[in-house]
Amino acid sequence: MSTQLPDFSRSIKHVKLGYQYLITHILTLLLIPVILFMFIQLIHLGPNELINLWRSLHFTLLQITCSFFLITCIPTFYLMKKPRSIYLVDHACFKPPSSLRVPYSTLMEHARIVLVSQPKSLHFQMKILERSGLGEETCLPPAIHFIPPKPNMLAAREEAETVLFSAMDSLLAKTGLKPKDIDILIVNCSLFSPTPSLSAMVINKYKMRSNIKSFNLSGMGCSAGLISVDLARDLLQVHPNSNAVVVSTEIITPNIYMGNQRPMQLPNCLFRMGGAAILLSNRRADRHRAKYRLVHVVRTNKSYDDKAYRCVFEEEDPDGIVGISLSIDLMAIAGEALKSNITTIGPLVLPASEQVLFLIALIRRKIFKSKSKPYIPNFKRAFEHFCIHAGGRAVIDELQKHLQLLAEDVEASRMTLHRFGNTSSSSLWYELSYIEAKGRMKKGDRVWQIGFGSGFKCNSAVWKCNRTIEVPVDGPWVDCIERYPVHIPEVVKL
Repeated sequence: MSTQLPDFSRSIKHVKLGYQYLITHILTLLLIPVILFMFIQLIHLGPNELINLWRSLHFTLLQITCSFFLITCIPTFYLMKKPRSIYLVDHACFKPPSSLRVPYSTLMEHARIVLVSQPKSLHFQMKILERSGLGEETCLPPAIHFIPPKPNMLAAREEAETVLFSAMDSLLAKTGLKPKDIDILIVNCSLFSPTPSLSAMVINKYKMRSNIKSFNLSGMGCSAGLISVDLARDLLQVHPNSNAVVVSTEIITPNIYMGNQRPMQLPNCLFRMGGAAILLSNRRADRHRAKYRLVHVVRTNKSYDDKAYRCVFEEEDPDGIVGISLSIDLMAIAGEALKSNITTIGPLVLPASEQVLFLIALIRRKIFKSKSKPYIPNFKRAFEHFCIHAGGRAVIDELQKHLQLLAEDVEASRMTLHRFGNTSSSSLWYELSYIEAKGRMKKGDRVWQIGFGSGFKCNSAVWKCNRTIEVPVDGPWVDCIERYPVHIPEVVKL
């Protein structure tokens, strides 16, 4: 006699689906019987009874006037107070030339020459590279290719011009936008803040209008791209019939670290050239051609906490060399920031079925002091695509674990890290471009972008796809998308 137990997995799946449908459509299911009951009652009333019912309703002129006033004013007031819809018309990413490519062999050869007197630093950086998740095609600016590197203000400006102008040229070509038609310009770059500003550099290059509203954000870290989107959204709410261009980048040249402090050597191994330009609009005319509509932006700032404030910190080492120090607590702090961000964004995006389960788990733990694990909502029921900041393999691993995502959910992030490295605030747009290049973006799909930055900050943006996106014929992935996804080993022996 067989003692094998029946397979209940299919039954459990159907029960879960039934529960989700019941909770999500609870109001509809409750209203249908009420409407049916009222309809049946009306059917049973005869013509005379209906006439008598109508005659029993006596309205004075004042009541009719007040009713008409309410019927017209309430919708008008609602439309006036309703936030303007913000559309992402299109975006463009900078693709570095292959001449700036830095394969592992080049990196290690240069490191052995430059760090000849620092064998421990060389060994440490080699170990980081082996586990970084970066591929052989990431790029560094020309000044870093010299032996030794020659970072200076001129080289930094040249890198900024190359990245910003290339991204802007691509955006203008894709959208047909003229520079003088740009109403708002926001440029974000965390570590390079020259005078005149980078936003002034863009305005000068494209001879934009004298009354353009321009902003330059610095020191905001890798999450500054979504902060710029949030600023653009607020400005577009108060400036009707306008558009905004957001340009996100990080300039590598002046920030290469030549010292021997390990926490400051980490950025050398991870950060690479990159940049993106995004066109946002509140014009109704752009509704149909826009790719996405902005649904939510949620920002979490942990700067009040000393550990969070110092976990990504620019300072001098004991030898007086300036660098960016990454704390050993960085991943734990990022996890806490993510939890706070999820607490805010969850009720805005999760279906009712997930919110009920989360509430039950919270009551069980807080009121009944249960030691059960906190319930992790299934965010795959709220989003079809995830763009997680490609800050490093550890960042992606941690978020995949926290959000209980599958390998395909974080594919765009891992492949972006492999092909382009950590491009700071622009990495989210390389990931979105990857999803589009794969032909996976369909009308109605929802995208969750998650960025982390110094301070410490965790920022989220939710987009809804306006139309099915055709596979682009240009962009950063056009010549390599067929090779991806690739297998990324845990350790690449150098």
